[in-house]
Amino acid sequence: METSPLIWIGFNAFILVLLALDLGVFNRRPRQITVREALIASSCYISLAFAFNGGIYWFMGMQKGLEFTTGYLIEWSLSVDNIFVMAMIFGHFAVPPQYQHRVLFWGIMGALVMRAALIFAGTALIHQFHWTIYLFGAFLLFTGIKMLLSSDEEKNLDDNRILRFVRARVRMTDNYEGTAFFVRRNGLLLATPMLLVLVMIEATDLMFALDSVPAIFAVTSDPFIVYTSNVFAILGLRSLYFALAGIIHRFSYLKYGLSLVLVFIGTKMMLIDIWKVPTALALGVTAALIGGSVLLSLIKTRNEPVPEDLAKVENQMGEYQDQAEAARHS
Repeated sequence: METSPLIWIGFNAFILVLLALDLGVFNRRPRQITVREALIASSCYISLAFAFNGGIYWFMGMQKGLEFTTGYLIEWSLSVDNIFVMAMIFGHFAVPPQYQHRVLFWGIMGALVMRAALIFAGTALIHQFHWTIYLFGAFLLFTGIKMLLSSDEEKNLDDNRILRFVRARVRMTDNYEGTAFFVRRNGLLLATPMLLVLVMIEATDLMFALDSVPAIFAVTSDPFIVYTSNVFAILGLRSLYFALAGIIHRFSYLKYGLSLVLVFIGTKMMLIDIWKVPTALALGVTAALIGGSVLLSLIKTRNEPVPEDLAKVENQMGEYQDQAEAARHS
């Protein structure tokens, strides 16, 4: 059963209203997002997702409801992994805390566009050429195994090709210019370091999307379910970052859990014409792997100190906050 165009239009209009309120009302001026605010916002986005999921169960039936629940859990879990990279990017570029929300907002906007393009392209491919689902499955299986074997490897942003490419071809200022991505100096249009940060955030999400979008096709090929579960997972990513950034070092086993989820989903796709795994079973396995990895992480790291690199980022954030406080009182 195809979803009515009016429902598509209504859903996207609702999302645009949420984004407009976020940037134009609640976060109109650059400021640091507190953990309390982030937790409240994350709770609101998660509640919206479950309320929407309730509507799916009510109007579209149990099967579609389970598909959304499973898809949302998969996408949300993979989005959490994105937070590790975001924290590393913000720390590498020493982005002041009051500017981070603006970068993430435009990063999320770009992510929504990229995810939509990938979802509709993937849907068309699977409907037109069924065998492409085996390619998606093999890709996820390979990615999961590679991620499992490389979970402890440290990434060096200075060696990033995209970063080197932009720096070599775009004239840039040395310092941040508020939240501006471009400024004019002596008649020349110059980029600021904020543009580099945004490019890295977008590139990161594209890489994660190449994993997460094929993953949900193991659960459903309904483009509306795929799209809406992705959108709700991404919308809460900004708030989730600010809520978890300070304790992200506690989730040491999460990458292993996510790796096993990708391996499970890839295998499920490879076997789709031999054994169709029930959606409820897929939901249970995914929840067990993610929940188990988080629980083990929290138990393992309960007495561990904050890593030096994360402590450095937190100290930088504290310095920026002290400077902003002094400026307000001067």
